[in-house]
Amino acid sequence: MKKVLIYMIGLILAAAAPGLASETSAAHLKTGDRLFAQFDDADAFAEYGKAAGLDSMNFEAIWKAGLTSMNVGDRIYKTDKDSQSRKSTFYKASFEYAQNALKLNPNDSETHFLFAAALARQVPSFSRKEQIAAAYTIREEIDRSLALDSNNDLAWHALAFWHRTLAELGGALRFVGGVLFGKIPAGSFEEAVNGFQKAIALNPGYCDHHLQLGRTYLDMKEKDLAASEFRIALSCPDMTSQCPHFKNLARQDLNRLIASGGVAGTLVAQYASQNPAHKL
Repeated sequence: MKKVLIYMIGLILAAAAPGLASETSAAHLKTGDRLFAQFDDADAFAEYGKAAGLDSMNFEAIWKAGLTSMNVGDRIYKTDKDSQSRKSTFYKASFEYAQNALKLNPNDSETHFLFAAALARQVPSFSRKEQIAAAYTIREEIDRSLALDSNNDLAWHALAFWHRTLAELGGALRFVGGVLFGKIPAGSFEEAVNGFQKAIALNPGYCDHHLQLGRTYLDMKEKDLAASEFRIALSCPDMTSQCPHFKNLARQDLNRLIASGGVAGTLVAQYASQNPAHKL
């Protein structure tokens, strides 16, 4: 009788285990969401990772673990100790989470964007041949993301960034690279501007859209337009943990433009009136 009782208890616990794991996973997911809302990407990533580890079918936890892992990698700067190896660790984790998320939900626009973004961040560590192959894969994933949701502002941002990065390659480098490693896809500054403008139309309050559009205008020698976008970036609310960093970059770019005398006097006056502490 005792053996039978032990056996029955075992069956009850076995049956309950998946539910208990799911509840624990949900708790970690909820905690991760709270931390993410507080712009604490590192601790949010830890919670999402625990949730994903407890429930391998929890798409939301896996996707969010991939996103926050990438964010943590982005917040490691070159001046930090062992920055490259640490960034690589987080970017690889993000890519693996994105791969798993795609297996669970292949028709999700944000997941295709995450996959493209995580892959793009690993490109600098690739060989030249691998970089060219990755450029094509990244573009395919961005296109899939937009096909699934044409209102995904981050996918438009990624497409614009893709165009600008490839447009920045010089003709000689493009020719040599094409001969040695295969055809390099072509980018366009005009298409980059178009992509960033579409991202802004969908999400005008996100400062990085304006920062990157401004930097694209700089590539095109449109300094007044660039300065205007940097000013708008500085006026945007903080929507993510990265926004203070993006705004700092916009401020640095704008200050360099003003100090060089490369922008119209009206823009200098407008900026000075909003930033009385600024000195040329």
